[in-house]
Amino acid sequence: MAAPPNFEEGHSTYRPPRFNGQYYGWWKTRMHDFIMAEDSELWDIICDGPVVPTKTSGDPSVTIPKTRKEFNDTDRKAIKKNFCAKKILVCGIGPDEYNRISACQSAKEIWEAL
Repeated sequence: MAAPPNFEEGHSTYRPPRFNGQYYGWWKTRMHDFIMAEDSELWDIICDGPVVPTKTSGDPSVTIPKTRKEFNDTDRKAIKKNFCAKKILVCGIGPDEYNRISACQSAKEIWEAL
């Protein structure tokens, strides 16, 4: 994997690597490592999609999504993971790439669009 020309040393370990539309393979590897270092569960959300809290209802039992009012603390923490992953991905792209992902609802959709 080749680094981009004019690569500058000393990038921040607190900010995600920036994707400018070029050298996707280089950015992808660095972004994966950055996300894993932040929270490995975020990478699961990117690969598998967001957690959708559900409940069982009716007879016979049917599993349906919960409404926001029905969320408990565990549900809120699970949903927050998708938003954390989205935040990292959005912070790691430029305005041109943002136009490609602006309609995406999940971190998984963003990753696949990029």
